[in-house]
Amino acid sequence: MLIVAALGGNALLRRGEPMTAENQRANVKRAAIILAALIAEGHSLVITHGNGPQVGLLALQSASSKDGAFPLDVLGAESAGMIGYMIEQELASLASHKLFATLLTQVKVNPRDPAFAHPTKPIGPVYDEATARQLAGERGWAVAPDGDKWRRVVPSPRPLEILEVSVISYLVEHDVVVICTGGGGVPVIARKDGSMIGVEAVVDKDLASSLLARQLKADMLLMLTDVDAVYVGYGTPDARALGKVGATELSGRDFPAGSMGPKVSAAIEFVEATGNPSAIGRLEDAVEIVKGRQGTWFEA
Repeated sequence: MLIVAALGGNALLRRGEPMTAENQRANVKRAAIILAALIAEGHSLVITHGNGPQVGLLALQSASSKDGAFPLDVLGAESAGMIGYMIEQELASLASHKLFATLLTQVKVNPRDPAFAHPTKPIGPVYDEATARQLAGERGWAVAPDGDKWRRVVPSPRPLEILEVSVISYLVEHDVVVICTGGGGVPVIARKDGSMIGVEAVVDKDLASSLLARQLKADMLLMLTDVDAVYVGYGTPDARALGKVGATELSGRDFPAGSMGPKVSAAIEFVEATGNPSAIGRLEDAVEIVKGRQGTWFEA
């Protein structure tokens, strides 16, 4: 079975954890063990991953440089290379019989996407509200709540096209485990002459993974995060975890735009386009999720 497995940025760097190289490596190693178990089950994998904490840290470091800050598209490519390198290295040590390739991926977006006027994608570390608002004033950021903390938010336009999909498809056909679309891919727009240029945004990794899975005609889209399922009424006394649901059952429900909302939308879009299942759940439960025993399953 060909599975597009999307690793959340918070699954690779746990909430509240210091963003050190050692912590990043340890979490990637933990993820690699689980992904290797899926390979051992006989599945073909295309692995995508988030980069919210990582690209936010790079943006902070870049902003403090005396030579000026790098744009988000360049920082997105940098973080995708860093995380992809670690995933490939750790996975290759566990599944040495497989071939691996990490591929920087450009994702075309619409320069007139309304998301550019309404930032929702959280990146970087968490702050208390007072600190977040102070930084927003000093640096021209948009900030918003993320759980009980606050984070910087940036535009997250919808992905329209994975530009390297033919290369990814070729590698998959030759039994290569591909690590790609890191951080949702590098957002680019077309110039008048047809060439591409990056834009100041972060594409949602789950929506980009859904698009990739549809283009690859994958058998399953698997979104792995740090919560065990999709919840109705999350964070309230009436919270209820969802098991198997029809794709249309959640279409009208409201989920947070910066977290579970894009995952649910990505799952629904994949199921409706392909008739194949999609699932959301905890990284640690990946093998059981694929078997339908854990997480939230979306079916046609």
